[in-house]
Amino acid sequence: MDTISYKTISANKATVNKEWVLVDAADQTLGRLCSKVAILLRGKHKTNFTPHVDCGDNVIVINAEKINLSGNKWNDKTYIRHTGYPGGQRSLTATELFGKDPARIVEKSVKGMLPKNKLGAALFRNLNVVVGAAHTHEAQKPKAIDLNKVN
Repeated sequence: MDTISYKTISANKATVNKEWVLVDAADQTLGRLCSKVAILLRGKHKTNFTPHVDCGDNVIVINAEKINLSGNKWNDKTYIRHTGYPGGQRSLTATELFGKDPARIVEKSVKGMLPKNKLGAALFRNLNVVVGAAHTHEAQKPKAIDLNKVN
C-alpha cells in the first residue's frame, strides 16, 4: 500500500524557535504598526504556529516617540482606567498619555491586540518598547525588520 502520510506538527515550549526582532516605529501609524507587532509576538507568521503555545518572537520597538495617529485621534482618543474606588474613573487623552510616556501608547495598543488570558500576559512580556534608538538588548543580536514589507 503506497499512501502519503502527513503529520500535523504541534509546537511546544521545547520545540519553538524564538528570535529577537527589531522594529522601527518612526513615521508609522499606531494601529497598523501594533497589529503587525502583535502578529510577530503571537507567532502567526510562522509555519509551526500553535494557538495555545508562546511560539512568537521577542520584539523590540524603537523610536516610540515618532509614532503617528491619523485624524483627530491625538485629542479625541481617550485612555480610561479605574482606581478601584467609587467614582475613581480617570481618563487621559492620547496627547496627555504621550506626554507622560510615549512608550505606553504603543504598549497599550499592542496589549489590546493580544489574547486576554495567561498566554496573552506571557506574550506581552516578550515586548520591549523604547523611546529613542538605543536599547539594552544588543547582546541578543536582534534582526531588523521593515514592517512596510511584511504582510
